[in-house]
Parts: sequence; C-alpha cells; structure tokens
Amino acid sequence: MTPGTPRFQEKREAILDGAARQFNQNGIKGGTLADVARSVGLITNSITYYYRKKEDLVCACLLRSIEAVERLLAQAEGEPSVEARVRSFLVAYVGMLADIAEGRHPEVVLFSETRALTAPHDETVFLAYTNMFRRLRGLLKEEGVEVVDRDDLNARAHLLLSIASWTRAWIPRYEPQDYARAGHWMADILLHGLASERSAWSRIEMPLRSPVAAAAGQSATPEAFLRAATRLVNEQGYRGASVDRISAELKLTKGSFYHHHETKEDLISACLDRTFSAIREVQAAAASHDGNGWERLVLTTRSLLRYQLSADGPLMRVSAWSALPGALRYEKLRTMNRLSERFAGFIVDGMQDGSVRVVDQTVAAQMVNGMINAAAEIENWVPGVTMENAADLYARPMLKGLLHRPSASGGKGEAPQA
Repeated sequence: MTPGTPRFQEKREAILDGAARQFNQNGIKGGTLADVARSVGLITNSITYYYRKKEDLVCACLLRSIEAVERLLAQAEGEPSVEARVRSFLVAYVGMLADIAEGRHPEVVLFSETRALTAPHDETVFLAYTNMFRRLRGLLKEEGVEVVDRDDLNARAHLLLSIASWTRAWIPRYEPQDYARAGHWMADILLHGLASERSAWSRIEMPLRSPVAAAAGQSATPEAFLRAATRLVNEQGYRGASVDRISAELKLTKGSFYHHHETKEDLISACLDRTFSAIREVQAAAASHDGNGWERLVLTTRSLLRYQLSADGPLMRVSAWSALPGALRYEKLRTMNRLSERFAGFIVDGMQDGSVRVVDQTVAAQMVNGMINAAAEIENWVPGVTMENAADLYARPMLKGLLHRPSASGGKGEAPQA
C-alpha cells in the first residue's frame, strides 16, 4: 500500500482506532502491538508497516486524541462569552462520546498515562497537550476583564478539562441519546455552582489522622510502600509502576517489596483501599458535622484537597488503574461509585435544607468526585498551589461556579463575574 492513498489512510485510521481501544482497556504500558493487530484483523508485522514501534503508535494515538479535543475547542472559541464557550465545549465533548459509543466517531485514547512516555515522544506529546490546555484556558478569559491571576486561571482550566475527562467514567450509565442532556446539566453546574444564594464559601477544615507522622523516618513501612506506589501509578499507570520502580524509589530490594506484598496486584489493591479509607474518613466526619448540606459538602472537598497535597497524599487516580485485572477493577470501581453516592447524599441534604440549589444530584456528585480525583496532578498545572490555597483556587470555582468570584472584601462573600 502506498502512503497517502485513500486505502492507506483508511487502514491507518482503523489501526489508530483499535490501538486507542486497547490502550484504554489495558493501559499504554500494557497494550501491545500484537493486541492491536488482533483487534483489527492484522498480523503484528502489518502494524509495523505503519508504525515501527509501539511508542510511535502511542504517540500517534495521543496526538489524534488531542486533535479531536482541539476541534471541539475551535467550535467553542467562536462563542461570545465564557458561559457560551464552556457550555459549547462540554456539550460537544459528550456529543463526541455519544458518537464514539454508537460507532460514528473513532475512539480517543485517555490522557492519564502521558507522563509515562519517554524521549523523544514525550516532548512531542507534551507540547501538543500544553497547546491544547492553553486553548482551553482561553475559553475562560473575558475580553477587557481581569478578574483572576495566572494560578487561578490555570486551576479553572484544569478543572474544566478534568470534569470533561472524568465524564467517561460515569456517562455510560445513560443512553447515548441522553448524553447531550447530561452535558447541559454539567455545564449548568460548572458555570453556576451548587450553592444557593444564601450559602457563602466556608474555610473550615477537619484534621485527618496522619500515617506519615506516625511512621516518620521509617521508609520501609507498609504506609511508605502505599504512598510510593500510589504516586507512581498516578504518573506511570498500572503497568508502568513496576515493582523495580517502586522498590527503587524506596531504596529497597525487590525481596523487601515481596516481604510486604505477595504480588503487585495485592499492592495496588491495598493502595486503592487506602484511598477509599481516606475518603470514607472525611465523608463520615463531615456527615456528623453540625451544619447544613452545603457546609458538609464544602468541608469534605476542602479536607480531601488538603490531603491530596499533604505528605500523606495523593489519593490514587481512578484513570490510572484502568488496566487492573477485570474482577479487581470491577470491585474497585463499584466501591468508588458507592463513595460518589455519598457526595450525592450531601447534595440532596443541601437541596432539602435550602443551602444547595436544585441540580441533578447524580451528575453533581460525579463532578465533585472527578474534581477531587484530578487534584492529584494539579501541581503540574498550577505551580503556586498549596495545601492552604488549593480549595480556594480549585474547589470554589466548581462549588460556587465559574461565573462567580470572591468579593473585594476578602473573599468571605461572593460576587458574580463582571
């Protein structure tokens, strides 16, 4: 087949589509050229005619996915306001997911393992991804109005992209023809927040127990293993976080690793259980807080964001363990969905007591869950973020809405965007 001919292009698109599905299912590190070849009815040598190495194919998949998002951004950029641009992007994004679900659009690969790429592909993909991020950030700028600083704007852009990406975890609960409605619900929540008019932003937090403090100076403790593995899985994906890498980070031998955990799957399972325990602890403490539904929701999100950026963090990102063995993945996803429903409980409580405006509580809970989950990498995009300001920079735009800003009186009240 001659490069550039329609037949060549058609076959290459089929390979990219099959590869994206394999990488989404097995992770970038776990997917193989043989898997991709079988999925599109070819032999491995036929794949190498188009892409010599797996890394070339991964890079091509990621660049094609970035291009797909940029087409949606191009549509949104033509809208006249922040509100219209954000709504256009989110509705178009879920529209793309509906087209993928019904076979009208090729699969797009998840971005969760981009940091596992190596040279020279990492530079190519990171440059394209950063340019996409800048375009998305541009959707949030209002001409002639300066209301946020650089960190604030980057945090809001990371929030918007994370909320869109997280949609893939929960929107299959709906029929594809209903995705557009869900997109409008998402846009309404992200733009206008969850708080009723009478609910102000709260800065109360609760202390978490600190396993790090208890195990200070003990690099080989089970807790240290879990923290190291969680960080590596978040960065490298399930397959990329090898036993060798985890052991090397802790300056231990592989034998010491297996002294704590019989298999890598056991370790990752323990990491997820640790994440779930931290979320449960905060949710339980917030549920017993003597306040309304809004106050309990804010308390939960503030405390979990602080945990993400503390020495005890981060929580494990759901998108990073897509390649877990099937039964284990199903069990852990089911637990995460149950914890998400507890966020929905706070939202329903707030709607009943008047502190939260009427929204779709299931969609809202998933958005809150996605925001907290994606905070594990916020430091990559917001250099000035700290435990102290993370909630104000990142959670407040979600819970109070992108179209609201702190008042000039020190941030205790709220005022709409000019």
